[in-house]
Amino acid sequence: MSAGEVVHYMLTALFATAAVRALWQGVLARTRGCRSRIDHLLHSAMALAMAVMPWSWGSALPQLPQSVFFVGAALWFPLTAVKSGQERQLSAIVRRLPYSVGIATMAWMSYRAAGHSHQTMAEGVPTAQQATHLGHSMGESKADSVVTGVLALYLLTCSVRSLTRDMPILRGAADTTNNSTSLKGACNSFWDGAMALGTVVMLLMPH
Repeated sequence: MSAGEVVHYMLTALFATAAVRALWQGVLARTRGCRSRIDHLLHSAMALAMAVMPWSWGSALPQLPQSVFFVGAALWFPLTAVKSGQERQLSAIVRRLPYSVGIATMAWMSYRAAGHSHQTMAEGVPTAQQATHLGHSMGESKADSVVTGVLALYLLTCSVRSLTRDMPILRGAADTTNNSTSLKGACNSFWDGAMALGTVVMLLMPH
């Protein structure tokens, strides 16, 4: 088994577990509101798509419907940021922005996969058009690298923040109720950070 396959298996296990967890929270948890249920269902759909993406048979999924779905899902989070006026709009959007960017990254990866497929099909262009095609491809490659780098840097920052934010809470809490709440928050932060980190790996790894 190659190192790449080991990474693929690890990513598949991570995202499959995250998909089941999000599905359970979105469907079975009775204390959730409608917006929260949809949030979790979107997370589950994203994680499930990420679980199959590392494998060659994952590319058999239609790229355009994936991109459209994930663009819509990415817009859902900022557009539904304000809940009953309980918090300021800007702070609500910022709080939900990592989820939006994570799903937007899925749309970006689907778009890149579709573009790579079109580029492969266009390799047989006539000789007279090769220079123009090459220049256009180089320009797109530079722009793609910039977008990929910005997304990766942002998600990596979110991942580090989520994975380290609740570490002091885990080191001790005297009250049992507070400890239970802290552990729940720490668990949520762990999965947020793990998902963001896994998305960065998926974004940067060759497909």
